[in-house]
Amino acid sequence: MKELVEIIAKSLVVHPEEVTVTEAVNEDEVLIQLRVAQDDMGKIIGKQGRIAKALRTVVKAAATMENKKVTVEILQ
Repeated sequence: MKELVEIIAKSLVVHPEEVTVTEAVNEDEVLIQLRVAQDDMGKIIGKQGRIAKALRTVVKAAATMENKKVTVEILQ
C-alpha cells in the first residue's frame, strides 16, 4: 500500500523528492501517512478534496484484496 500511495503522490506533485510516506501496520489495520511540500498540498488535496478522496478510494480498493482496513492521512 505504501508504494502505491508514493507512486501516485509523486506523479501529482511538483516536488516529488519531498514526498514521504510512512506506514504503520496493526493486526488488520494499516495507517498510511503522506507528507508533501507545502506548495504541493493543493495538488494532493484537489478542488473540494476530490484528488484526496480518489487516492483514498484506490488504496481502499487495493486493501480489500488483502482483507485489511486502510486509512490514509495527508499531513502538513
